[in-house]
Amino acid sequence: MTRIDDTFARLKAEGKKAFVAYVMAGDPDYETSLAIVKALPGAGVDIIELGMPFTDPMADGPTIQLAGQRALEGGQTLDKTLQIARELRKDDQRTPIVMMGYYNPIYSRGVDRFLAQAKEAGIDGLIVVDLPPEEDDELCIPAQAAGLNFIRLATPTTDDKRLPKVLQNTSGFVYYVSITGITGAAEAQAAEVGPEVARIKSQTDLPVIVGFGIKTPEAAQSIAGIADGCVVGSAIVAEIAAGKPVEAVARFVKGLADGAHRA
Repeated sequence: MTRIDDTFARLKAEGKKAFVAYVMAGDPDYETSLAIVKALPGAGVDIIELGMPFTDPMADGPTIQLAGQRALEGGQTLDKTLQIARELRKDDQRTPIVMMGYYNPIYSRGVDRFLAQAKEAGIDGLIVVDLPPEEDDELCIPAQAAGLNFIRLATPTTDDKRLPKVLQNTSGFVYYVSITGITGAAEAQAAEVGPEVARIKSQTDLPVIVGFGIKTPEAAQSIAGIADGCVVGSAIVAEIAAGKPVEAVARFVKGLADGAHRA
């Protein structure tokens, strides 16, 4: 059982849906980013997705792309991203941390070395968007062996033929991408997402969390109501990009979390 498994078991017992928040590590700078991450659990965040800045983020829309650029320009590195997790773990042993990003920085570090460092830092899961199931031997299988959940994305174009392959070695939860396209591009609609979530849940016992296109507490409540929870990224990153102080970002996140928890 990982922290992710424990979190979903606890939420289920409480009759609550999960609220997952994404932030880019190192945006707008290391210290501010660390303060925001430390504020997330108190704002009602059940799982933290920590973005690994990368120079070629092909699945990300402009908001997340620019966050990654700001982080890299500010000197953010993979080591500093792991350090953010370590700092959170000094005060918080319960909130799961999922590192989300692309394979290149992990490959450059070396898979075995990266996994050992991630585990030591208190990371609980990985979302690596450019590694398909056909490449599971690269990272997915070693990650599971190291005790990390490997979370896979399903999309509107994941048909019934492809879905079993996507679910094959997934653990922790399934991340359903509610729209076709990049992050932050459109608004998720519960009426369209609901049947897709039901289709995925018919083939797995894992929780299904919906992300992309959720920007308001009302949308968080609506989407969480038809899934096991929701993820918000671009809307939170936009608040950070606007230069809002940490307390204001935390208030914004709390509104979204409260919406999801009302579902």
